[in-house]
Amino acid sequence: MHGTEAPSEWVRRWSHLIAPHGTVLDVACGAGRHLRYLRALGHAVVGVDRSAEAIAACEGLGEMVQADIENGPWPLGGRQFGGVVVTNYLWRPLLPTIVASVAPGGVLVYETFAQGNETVGRPARAEFLLAPGELLQACQDLSVVAYENGFIDEPARFVQRITAVRELPQAGGPSRHLLPVGAS
Repeated sequence: MHGTEAPSEWVRRWSHLIAPHGTVLDVACGAGRHLRYLRALGHAVVGVDRSAEAIAACEGLGEMVQADIENGPWPLGGRQFGGVVVTNYLWRPLLPTIVASVAPGGVLVYETFAQGNETVGRPARAEFLLAPGELLQACQDLSVVAYENGFIDEPARFVQRITAVRELPQAGGPSRHLLPVGAS
């Protein structure tokens, strides 16, 4: 089942930006790999997935919502979160809703497949592959901390990923979003 593998390196790298004890939403959470990881960091977690089996696998982790977010209404209307995590999932009509779900001071950590992936495997259909810069455009109202668009060898895949913050008004200087040690 999707979501049983180790947490994404991208999520691990940037999860420190989520305010301590904040509530984190995992969109298309699968079996809960990121829910478990973020809960272990002390966050309250909310997972949404259309699969009853996936939701059952996450029982006891936090608030679980079974919903078909591609064909039905957004089940978390009006709610915002200190962190929003999305991995290996793309439904373009939902991008504005996902970005709007990031609370002031909150963080979006998004990673999914990009154009070029059709040359190495699945997904291969254009509707599931991000165009160059597409996440940057979707996050234009947020402050981008990190962005990558490229190829990863193991397993072979093309990815696009972004970490972006909905800034709080700052008095006395710019926001300081700590970069991981070793980042350049």
